[in-house]
Amino acid sequence: MIAPRVQKVMKVGVGLAKASHERKVCRKPAGFGLLAAVSCLGILTFGNIAHAIEELPFIKPVLEEPTPGTEADFSAAKLTFDPATKLAVATGKVVITYGPYTLNASRVTFNQNTGAFTANGSVELREPNGNVMQAESLQLKNRFKEGFARHLKALLTNNVTISARYAVRKEGRITVFEDARYTACKNCNTRNGEPIWELVSDETTHDQNAKTLTHVNPRLKIGGVTVAGLPYLEHADPTVKRRTGWLPPTAKVGKVFGVGVATPYFWAISPDKDLTFRPMLTTRQGPVADVEYRQRTAAGLYNIRGYGVYELSPNKSDEDDRLRGAVESKGDFALNANWDWGWNGVLASDRTFLDDYNYNDTEIAQNEFYVRGLWGRNYISAQALNFAALSNDVDADSLPTALPYAQGEHYLNEDILAGQLRFAWRTYSIFRDEASTPFTDVNHGSSQSRAIAELSWKDEYIGGLGQVFTPFANLRGDIYLTNNLPDATEPTGFRDEEVSTRLLPSAGFDLRLPFFGEHEHGQGIFSPVFQFIAATDEKQDSGIGNEDSITLNFDQSSLFLADRFTGFDRYEGGVRANLGLTYSFMGTNGGLFKASAGESFHLAGENSFADGSGLEGSSSDLVGAVLFQPWDSLSLSYEIRAEEDLSEINRQAAMLSLTFDRFTLNAGYLDINAEAAYGRPVDEQWAEIDARLGVTEGWYLFGGARYDIENSDLVSRTVGIEFDCDCMNFKLAYTGTDDQDTGNTDHRVMLSIDFATLGGTKVSTGF
Repeated sequence: MIAPRVQKVMKVGVGLAKASHERKVCRKPAGFGLLAAVSCLGILTFGNIAHAIEELPFIKPVLEEPTPGTEADFSAAKLTFDPATKLAVATGKVVITYGPYTLNASRVTFNQNTGAFTANGSVELREPNGNVMQAESLQLKNRFKEGFARHLKALLTNNVTISARYAVRKEGRITVFEDARYTACKNCNTRNGEPIWELVSDETTHDQNAKTLTHVNPRLKIGGVTVAGLPYLEHADPTVKRRTGWLPPTAKVGKVFGVGVATPYFWAISPDKDLTFRPMLTTRQGPVADVEYRQRTAAGLYNIRGYGVYELSPNKSDEDDRLRGAVESKGDFALNANWDWGWNGVLASDRTFLDDYNYNDTEIAQNEFYVRGLWGRNYISAQALNFAALSNDVDADSLPTALPYAQGEHYLNEDILAGQLRFAWRTYSIFRDEASTPFTDVNHGSSQSRAIAELSWKDEYIGGLGQVFTPFANLRGDIYLTNNLPDATEPTGFRDEEVSTRLLPSAGFDLRLPFFGEHEHGQGIFSPVFQFIAATDEKQDSGIGNEDSITLNFDQSSLFLADRFTGFDRYEGGVRANLGLTYSFMGTNGGLFKASAGESFHLAGENSFADGSGLEGSSSDLVGAVLFQPWDSLSLSYEIRAEEDLSEINRQAAMLSLTFDRFTLNAGYLDINAEAAYGRPVDEQWAEIDARLGVTEGWYLFGGARYDIENSDLVSRTVGIEFDCDCMNFKLAYTGTDDQDTGNTDHRVMLSIDFATLGGTKVSTGF
């Protein structure tokens, strides 16, 4: 039995409890108060060598000491004290809690003479931010600012584990790991249980003040095999989100510049701004500058990235074109809770610079400045748009500038005639260098301005038999100002500047009668649909250019639209009726089957559609679709548009999606006839497939191809291999793309490797 005096020493000296899990607190009485406070504090000080690894978002570590007067709770199965040696020993399941910190061990010893604290047996120190440090034994002294651990494992907040034979803590902030192993692999291991990759070093030092991890003589091991080594490596610890320093290098190969190697350097100017230098040294053209500036403000963020090169061996005939470059920028800002604004733009010295140096292969750049507002049931968007050619295959003269390009929608909160009233408006002013267009049977002037105001109303009634009756009405007014619109009837071939107006009223109703059926394995819904629309004829004014209604794709998804043009420069007029059937079955196992079919009939007035649209006659093509998804892993769909007598299929598309264990497959087929009046001058028929196969755990084969059946040409193909797990991604892929205009093939090989927390690199080639 422990004497009363000994119990007091335990209470004030080390804060250990009586036996039988009786809980006490560590306080500050006279004589031993300082020692008690130090012992409670020291437990935490050494624990800060690591940051936790849990399936949680990054949490900023708590590095501050507990406030004075904080009480420490503890529990233990057994407690003894030897007055001769001044040793207090707690055994069993020892748990010491100091503020939000918890220490677990099977044996805890406190030396009253030296102030040394020792924990043995399954030692685990857990911090409130999730930090965990596990060790075979733990020793602390000097107010717990110095310590020594044997056979420990530190689990950091970024899913990193540092294991070491020994660890020494100095000055309360520096921890030195001897014979250290650093890895971010949590579940990704080899067959013998080792991590897929690890950084093995003679010594790893964690400086909590500098927030750095420094490795001496680090060797990178992948699958247990050493693949690379450095004499020294330093990087930020998990508490750092961004820091000035070198980034992993990248390499690429191109026809114009040869072989290029970029060595990025990141400069964290301040918490809200940074600068990244990515200079690339090339074998043919010398150095290429690449600088990106980013800044976050209280309202948003923006970036500016500039490229430049003075070519040593220009490919152009004009020697004055040695200096080439480009600038890209993007920004997005909030004006208030309802409004935001921003921009996105590219400015290049010539059309092919970005593609020649493998920065961007986009053929047309869309430059914009925008303002958007959304509040309640109101929406406004205003843009200034400019389209620029980034390829020699694009006719730059046909690309427009739109200033402004704006639209808005507004809904009345109160019902009008028991229905919903909506007001919408749209406007644009478009300019281009010449009155030219890349589309067949489409006219574009050198400039055109448009303003549209539209008032619409609709309501919905549900009858006693479940029928859904939806009446609607619409009144729209247009005004156009057009200049230099092509016209073969004019002496010059172009119309002078003129103003055109249109008033376009329409009204109709939609009637649906759904029938519900309960079945053993699910629920079915069958519904016939009838829609009637009456509208004034579209004013066939040759003085209006078609800027936004060029394409048309009549299928089951557009069968019941009141206006089936994709834009507003064209308008569907006349009287028509749309008939269709829909069926849906929803299985109890989550499966789904959907089918729809229908046809449109033009009853009176002038038909707005040209040949090839599927809507040009008094009766349209038949349209239908089927979707079959018996399980989440399998999906089949088919769409069709065919002549009314089924004598010819004008459009059909099929899609297959399959996921089975480690195998994923997506396949598609499209067959569509030419529609010259709607931007499709030739027939198109192609098949496409891509697949991914898990060979072994973590390893995948993938590939894909697109075949142009109409021209008997394998347009694109991709094949590659990938390794992907929680701490590493490796990918090697080849892509070949045919240019049908030139007959050339663009071959590209891409190799990338990325290690979690350490970063990665990539190499790409084009030939």
